[in-house]
Amino acid sequence: QVQLVESGGGLVQAGGSLRLSCAASGFTFSNYAMGWFRQAPGKEREFVAYINWSGGPTSYADSVKGRFTISRDNAKSTMYLQMNSLKPEDTAVYYCAAYGGSGSYYYGPDYSYWGQGTQVIVSS
Repeated sequence: QVQLVESGGGLVQAGGSLRLSCAASGFTFSNYAMGWFRQAPGKEREFVAYINWSGGPTSYADSVKGRFTISRDNAKSTMYLQMNSLKPEDTAVYYCAAYGGSGSYYYGPDYSYWGQGTQVIVSS
């Protein structure tokens, strides 16, 4: 059974930091590129960051570039998102997902597996 379980969300003041984790099971994690998406209240889900299967090439949305860092540990089947200099507009539910390998890595429907999400609230 495929599972992606996010953790690490919470309430933080603007300018603070959080580290999200995504623990994978039920599939060969090291074979999959991975991504983070987020959905704010009343808004569509949006791409946040991408990392390839080996942890090499990464990509970020312009809105988080320079503040967020995506990484992975294939030995632990876990992906991370280090979020620094958080802003109120970063408030959202954050989802991790496994990329299906075809299509665009910034396009949600091209991802095969999804977690349930973890809430991040940034207060001003």
